[in-house]
Amino acid sequence: MAASRMIPCALALATLTLSACTSTGPTLTGGEPRASGVAGGGDPGTSVEQSPTPSALTAEAYKTELATRQKSMSGAIKSMVAARTVKTLDQRVERTRKALDGAATELAALAPPPEVQAQHDAYVASLRQVAGDLDATAVKVGAFDLCTPPAVLADLGGSLSELDKTGEALQAAGDYPADIVSVKAGKKQTRRLSNGTFLRKSGLGGRSFLQIHNGGSRDAVINVMRGKSKVLSVYVRRKAKFKINNVSDGTYRVYFTHGVDWDRKGGAFNRECSFQRFQKSVKFKTTITATQIRWTDWRITLHAITGGNARTSPVDPDDFPG
Repeated sequence: MAASRMIPCALALATLTLSACTSTGPTLTGGEPRASGVAGGGDPGTSVEQSPTPSALTAEAYKTELATRQKSMSGAIKSMVAARTVKTLDQRVERTRKALDGAATELAALAPPPEVQAQHDAYVASLRQVAGDLDATAVKVGAFDLCTPPAVLADLGGSLSELDKTGEALQAAGDYPADIVSVKAGKKQTRRLSNGTFLRKSGLGGRSFLQIHNGGSRDAVINVMRGKSKVLSVYVRRKAKFKINNVSDGTYRVYFTHGVDWDRKGGAFNRECSFQRFQKSVKFKTTITATQIRWTDWRITLHAITGGNARTSPVDPDDFPG
């Protein structure tokens, strides 16, 4: 039983060549070259209006401005970290980017108390840096290159830590509410389970077996469903096989996810994830007669093979049995 093969599409790029043209015309001659006007490009007596410099805020007024924005920024970061699915994470990354970028623009227009000007400028710069990094991170989440909040935090890395430091520095300078980062960014990892590790193991006691061959370039977790219940879940490493023995009779649906860096606590791959299922159910049946016992075994491959006779379909991450 094998996954359907995806055929890449070729894109033809049209090229447009622009030719530069030179034209000639009559040459104007005669007269004496003259220049008139006032150096500096303005008329005498004409003044150039400048925007007035905003007055510095009092400490209390500045605290109020920071507090107004702290709640929305801190809430957006916490909400992003609490996302449970890739789709939700995608939405919350964008929401967090907008919250930080908007706050940075508004705070940059303020004149803080002079004694915290340096801390204020560093804080605004950090907000802008994280917002810019989140813009790139959102693209990765949308492409399933990043799949979990820990992966997003690790991707933000240094810029999030710098925002934490500048927020703490501003807060320490006068009890200003600027410490909005309540989480720590971990390092990028590539964690794996041993081949054949069961994440769930039930529904056994029959005579059949299910053999799984993961010939792909990423590790996989296979979930075997009976109705709406997950009875088996097993980790199969890339380029490896594993056989589940003693599968009970019944009809099952098989789902599988590929990825890199298995987060055991979160029950998901952190990076390069995909979600699929076999369109056809697998049925295990034991037949006992007076002279013999016959049963059904299944072998499935998680990669395309020549002569494969089973198709797979992508699954919405929200619908994948976790």
